[in-house]
Amino acid sequence: MSAEIDYYELLEVSRDADDATLKSSYRKLAMKFHPDRNPGCNESEAKFKQISEAYDCLKDPQKRAAYDRFGHAAFQNGGPGAGGGGFHGGGDFGDIGDIFESIFGNAFGGGGARQQPRRGADLRYDLEIGLEDAFHGKTVEIEVEVATSCEPCAGTGAQPGTGKRRCNLCGGHGKVRAQQGFFMVERTCPTCHGRGEVIEKPCKKCHGEGRVDQRKKLEVVIPKGVDNGNRIRLSGKGEAGPNGSPPGDLYIFLHIRRHAVFDRENTTLLTRAPISFTTAALGGQIEIPGMDGVKHVIDIPAGIQTGKQLQKRGAGMPVLNGRGVGDLVVEVAVETPTKLSARQKELLREFQATETGDECPEAKGFFDRLKNVWSDLTE
Repeated sequence: MSAEIDYYELLEVSRDADDATLKSSYRKLAMKFHPDRNPGCNESEAKFKQISEAYDCLKDPQKRAAYDRFGHAAFQNGGPGAGGGGFHGGGDFGDIGDIFESIFGNAFGGGGARQQPRRGADLRYDLEIGLEDAFHGKTVEIEVEVATSCEPCAGTGAQPGTGKRRCNLCGGHGKVRAQQGFFMVERTCPTCHGRGEVIEKPCKKCHGEGRVDQRKKLEVVIPKGVDNGNRIRLSGKGEAGPNGSPPGDLYIFLHIRRHAVFDRENTTLLTRAPISFTTAALGGQIEIPGMDGVKHVIDIPAGIQTGKQLQKRGAGMPVLNGRGVGDLVVEVAVETPTKLSARQKELLREFQATETGDECPEAKGFFDRLKNVWSDLTE
């Protein structure tokens, strides 16, 4: 490949793209330029090889770090990641672990062994639910697009009636060796990618991948008491592994919508209730409909002030995967009337005439402090 062609540009991603973005872009481009889809087109075949080489480099954290620092020089003779050359796929050393395996053999897991089947990727799905759903629990149906095992080839990647053969380049070992100075360097076979086998006739539907993208409907059971950031694991519902390998898992991340009345802190439900100034002065009761469908009676003590919190035990959120229920906390807000009848104004004036100043101790203390401050300033 020409050194002028940037790997990131080939894969049509930014330099800070994560693994999932790299993989998604590679799969789309690979399907677009695959030789089976473009028979006889040399440009497509060359492009397919280029993007495959780019992805083989960037999907490996160590190779990607070397490429980000040194560019293509990292894999050329004399470069920090240079190989011995002479093998299809260029002078790439492969994993650093491959170098040590070739030197120390079985002390690092045994050289020359085929790669084990790669498990499919785990997937994430963000699900928004209401506070009522978090309180009572719920079963919801979601739809996800996920790579699933290809039905025509049963995940093998080979056309029905055909199979796989031993890789001619590595002889079925999954690795090839090259002399590098005093050392014999071993790396993953670029033809079979470590599997030791190659597909004779790739499946026409999945193009030898053994999996295809498909939209699936799944049921998710949401337990009582879940909170923001909780996640639910659906084992084996993630991306299918290549060539029949086991699938990954699907993780459901929960987000709770803001409620019109209640806020939440762990298992505590909080709300703010306005009361009239006569109820605040004389005391009384209010009813708060709870998430449990019960009207909870809250006793208002006489003389309560704005901001005072009243607690109702056992009227909050259930404990997730446990026993017990949290509390309901009601913050009182004393509301001053904005519309008064003539008679109400008359009664309030009569009450005002009887005030001694001791009815509101907080106000009396505040104005006494103000008088002292004013006296200090004017002396």
